[in-house]
Amino acid sequence: MKQLISFSFSLVLLSLHCTQTLSQPPNAAPAKAPAAATAPPPAATSAQASPPVMVPVQVSKGPVNVIKILQKAGHFAFFTRLIKSTQEDIQLFSQLNDSRDGVTVFAPTDGAFSVIIKSGVLNSLTDHQKIELVQFHIIPRILTTANFQTVSNPITTLAGSGNRFALNVITTENMVNVTTGLTNTSVSAIVYTDSQLAIYQVDKVLLPLDIFAPKPLAPAPAPPKPKKDDGAENPMVPEDTSGSVICMVHNTLLMFGVGLVAAALPL
Repeated sequence: MKQLISFSFSLVLLSLHCTQTLSQPPNAAPAKAPAAATAPPPAATSAQASPPVMVPVQVSKGPVNVIKILQKAGHFAFFTRLIKSTQEDIQLFSQLNDSRDGVTVFAPTDGAFSVIIKSGVLNSLTDHQKIELVQFHIIPRILTTANFQTVSNPITTLAGSGNRFALNVITTENMVNVTTGLTNTSVSAIVYTDSQLAIYQVDKVLLPLDIFAPKPLAPAPAPPKPKKDDGAENPMVPEDTSGSVICMVHNTLLMFGVGLVAAALPL
């Protein structure tokens, strides 16, 4: 009997628990982390600018910079300084960007320039001669090491051509020799090369004949011609009257003698 009562009481408790459970709402799913708040777009106003328009930029045909390349390579400080002081860097930029021919540069090292600086040769040049000196190291077309074997000498540089600005390149086996008539050196390193630009290191400054060769002495000026003077051109030569004077004296004496004789004769 007691067991029955206990079982009945358990059923009552179970019924009450189920009733409470069913009356409660189901458990909510775990709360998600709140989404990051985004700022609302600003309200459009009449003064607000429209989205920026992409401006077309012309892609540089020669993005390389000769000065920067030489500076990164090092030991070209004198040459880069001379290029900038003569404003030939502008010419180089124009040649690389406005021409399809490219540029070849023979770059003397600082050791090469120290020779003509210590001797005072560089400082003795005029501004125009310094420009020509830099231009003599620049060829207005790209020359690869393979081109050196077939190039026609003398090579035209920015300084000009002809015997006074003669630049000759001669290849022998693996050597590339550069001669000017005053300078004989060789390419000792390839500093930079691509389809538009080639920079070669040389260990001597290339001296053109037009600047450094002794100029022939000018002929001495002819002595000035004497000014024309009518009096000097046709001088009055005194007439020789000595014979006439003697003749007059002789005649006078003769007449005087005749008179004396006539007077002495009796009438």
